[in-house]
Amino acid sequence: MMLIKQVGVLVNILNCKLKKHIAAVFKSEGINLTAEQFLVMDALWNQGEMTQQNIAYIIQKDKNSVTQFIDSLEKKGLVQRVVDASDRRVNKIRLSAEGLKMKDNTKQVAINALNDIVDGIPEEDLKAFVKVLNKACDNIERMNL
Repeated sequence: MMLIKQVGVLVNILNCKLKKHIAAVFKSEGINLTAEQFLVMDALWNQGEMTQQNIAYIIQKDKNSVTQFIDSLEKKGLVQRVVDASDRRVNKIRLSAEGLKMKDNTKQVAINALNDIVDGIPEEDLKAFVKVLNKACDNIERMNL
């Protein structure tokens, strides 16, 4: 039982520390994004224009949080809301020219920050960690069906 509690606590601590570290690295590199805003931008860089609902699904955040992230990114001039031509009730989120311009540098800074976090951890341990995390996520998904 104590091991299970330790897993839960450490996963939460890792999440908090990861977000703080990414934010600090971004700030030091002059990148004006939070870790969550980066997730939105990364989804758009990878998938292109999409709805807020699709973004929420990809980054596993609720719609209200995603709305706040997009509001902030829009104020920074990094994304634009565009009314869907086939359904005027739906807004699609599109990267601005400025948002596209920052892609390569920001992704590289994030990759470097993550590499620093896992420095000294053998690849086989990382693969096992990913396998365990995926299994835990699958278990949660199965219970929430």
